[in-house]
Amino acid sequence: MIELEISEDGLWTVVLNRPEKANSLTTGMLEELVDIATKARDARGLILTGRGKVFSAGADLEEARAGLATSPLWEQLSSAMAELSCLKVAALNGTLAGGANGMVLACDIRLAVPTAKFFYPVMKLGYLPQPSDAGRMRDLIGPARTKMILAGGQKIEAPEACAWGLVDRLVEPEDLMQAACDLLADALAAKPEIASGILDMCRGGTR
Repeated sequence: MIELEISEDGLWTVVLNRPEKANSLTTGMLEELVDIATKARDARGLILTGRGKVFSAGADLEEARAGLATSPLWEQLSSAMAELSCLKVAALNGTLAGGANGMVLACDIRLAVPTAKFFYPVMKLGYLPQPSDAGRMRDLIGPARTKMILAGGQKIEAPEACAWGLVDRLVEPEDLMQAACDLLADALAAKPEIASGILDMCRGGTR
């Protein structure tokens, strides 16, 4: 349910492939994603995307009720993604919900189709967000808008999300992967130490 393609030039493409369940994430899928993110230290660039019309609905509902909603795997995944030194692009093929926000917030650039929606219904479901998610979201869109999503339970549509800075660019579905590849072209062509150095400067030396 997780696809991985590694190109000769060092581009890692990670695809959530459970469209019949809105790419909701199981324990096994999270473990596989953590393993991929941990092993991707040699990647020159990384694209994270999904199959179907939803990027991810968050945790699988049955497994969430059994404890997955509060599993440390979510934080392990977002931390592993954030620590990668390569340029990471989330190519959001549709709606992003719940704990799946973590790995996307840990990416450097977020592209989304115009029909995507963004929400994180932790208050409604009775859970706290993952520890780093609120901070990363606040850094992108500010404290008030973060409270609107996390505490107010607001569902944000793609144009507004782009205006806020939660998404960096809206791209039509048929152009999404090409747009992500175009963003990574220079990083893949550059010397690794130059690409990594520029990203460290942009990140303020932290991940």
